[in-house]
Amino acid sequence: MRVTDTLSGKKETFTPGGDTVKMYVCGVTPYDESHIGHAMSYIIFDVIRRYLRYRGHQVKYVQNVTDIDDKIIERAARLGTTTSALAEKFTRSYQEDMAALNVEPPDFNPRATGEVAKIREIIEGLVAKGYAYPAGGSVYFRVRNSPDYGKLSHRTLDSMMAGARIEPGEEKEHPMDFVLWKAARPGEPSWDSPWGQGRPGWHIECSAMALKYLGESIDIHGGGQDLIFPHHENEIAQSESFTGVKPFARYWLHNGLLQVGDSKMSKSTGNLISIKEILARHSADTLRLFVLSSTYRSPLTFSEEGLEAAGRGAERLIQTAGRSGGNGKSLDVLAYRKQFLEAMDDDFNSARALSSLFDMARAINQAADSKQDIDDALKTFKELAQNVLGLTLKATEKQIGDASPFIALGNSLIAEIRETNSGLADELQKSYPADGDGGQYINWLICARAKLRAAKQFQTADEIRKKLLELGVTLEDTPQGTVWKYRK
Repeated sequence: MRVTDTLSGKKETFTPGGDTVKMYVCGVTPYDESHIGHAMSYIIFDVIRRYLRYRGHQVKYVQNVTDIDDKIIERAARLGTTTSALAEKFTRSYQEDMAALNVEPPDFNPRATGEVAKIREIIEGLVAKGYAYPAGGSVYFRVRNSPDYGKLSHRTLDSMMAGARIEPGEEKEHPMDFVLWKAARPGEPSWDSPWGQGRPGWHIECSAMALKYLGESIDIHGGGQDLIFPHHENEIAQSESFTGVKPFARYWLHNGLLQVGDSKMSKSTGNLISIKEILARHSADTLRLFVLSSTYRSPLTFSEEGLEAAGRGAERLIQTAGRSGGNGKSLDVLAYRKQFLEAMDDDFNSARALSSLFDMARAINQAADSKQDIDDALKTFKELAQNVLGLTLKATEKQIGDASPFIALGNSLIAEIRETNSGLADELQKSYPADGDGGQYINWLICARAKLRAAKQFQTADEIRKKLLELGVTLEDTPQGTVWKYRK
């Protein structure tokens, strides 16, 4: 297995430091609803974790919650609530989103406010070793004492200095020194410390939680490319300076960013799309396939067209999972599995792996049509799709609130058929739904269409398809039957 390490800038052979792969991924700052940029990152690292396990590794996975931060403080004040209440609300919302996306929870999910003792311990150690200094009730990291500062982002201290300055009220020795402990300000949450009341800086929080739960050297540290500098750069500097152990992380993996049009998705640009908003229109499998259709390090451009294409792909995989074969020759899909594993071994290339999975699905469908034995092939297919890629392979429940247009279509259809085929009209009338949502009436119309085709009344059957399309329902005839999709 080979992975692209941001630190070396090269594809490296993956060799963990021990029997258990120790993996840390930066978590959310819960001050608002999680968006699809979050979904992209956590789906990617969920698949990486799943694949490592599939390949026989034990994985210890830690993901933090930054539940104290300037953004949380500012939003709580604006809404007239407490920082803890705001953080709790959106942490729970985020966890609901991850469960809906079939993202497995981390083994440890520590919150920054619960780790202040460890954070203080590290800062005290850095001050004692000369890597940090107190100033005005705050504590700063002394970057000039870290000779390889900038090695992750491949920048020199001099190049970082362009545009850097010391803000009024700061007492830093150097413009690039970063805060480890922030002096308390009126009305903000604060904790006791040797330097007075205050709260942790963002960067030290992740170092403290990684060191506490995973130890002095971890195998994989992950996050978005926007975290490389300054967050992850600062994590390396303060962690290695405190422990004296290098490397802090053996492999740094960074996912590409989600683009909306020509810009990165962010709150500042006002182009955020929440996970809940997407899942109201698309399934979790659809969003997974959309994310995994590109290599994880590449930027991904959001579009409804892309999601719809992913949705059609998800439907094909779900249909394959429901196939049954016969008693003929057993289908061998080991060649497709080999291609899948080769792709994932090559820096978790999910795009190539998906291509192999769709090829396997096609072979299974063809074998099922030929009444071959597909039991072992389906087991392999589901193993890769569900255990590795995290797909549910479950058809989403389709509910349409306003059933009246479909009821009207059904009633007019029965009346039309009765003029030429009263027996078929009576048969359809008996199975007509007495009540329910629009989906039940659509399913009835699909059955009616099939009976009309069997009775060679093709023109009336085609009219059903056309009228359903006018109501936003598209039909697709597959070897497993007719499936429908609704778009408002």
